[in-house]
Amino acid sequence: MQSEQLTESLLEQTRQILNQVEKLKNYDLHTLTWKENATSWSILECLEHLNLYGNFYLPQIENKIKSSTANFEAEFRSGILGNYFAKSMLPKQKLNTMKTFKDKNPLNAKLDKNVIDKFMNQQIKLLELLNNSRNVSLNKVKIQTSIASFIKLKLGDTFQFYINHIIRHLAQIDRIETAMKNA
Repeated sequence: MQSEQLTESLLEQTRQILNQVEKLKNYDLHTLTWKENATSWSILECLEHLNLYGNFYLPQIENKIKSSTANFEAEFRSGILGNYFAKSMLPKQKLNTMKTFKDKNPLNAKLDKNVIDKFMNQQIKLLELLNNSRNVSLNKVKIQTSIASFIKLKLGDTFQFYINHIIRHLAQIDRIETAMKNA
């Protein structure tokens, strides 16, 4: 895939994410913290989960882009592991639940609307990083994963994985909204 095409696609997905989450700012706290049951997440818990991942990935991506000496390459080739991780994050018709790492699980955390602002700020930062990535190699810059420090993904794969993870939880938010209407 062309690197520029991938970057443009990821920028567009991130803009759509921002538009979708912007609408959540109009919800009251009761709606944002509603849960279907004791073990399910609320809308704010979904966003806080994403914020925790943003706290892990965004500073690392920024530092790697700033310190990279690997020049931009026209062609991006997804790695086997990176491609697998990115695709595994996409929501499926039949819900494929995944175990959340304890340090990334916001279940029953005391949250307020600031969670939305933090998420929006992280997405704005992501847009900036995607634009900055046009000057470096999406193939040679490697990002450590939250799974294990010795597992590193290409920058292009990391962006895809990270954004697909967000899309997955925005689909979860859609399901929460549906369940709330039907409750």
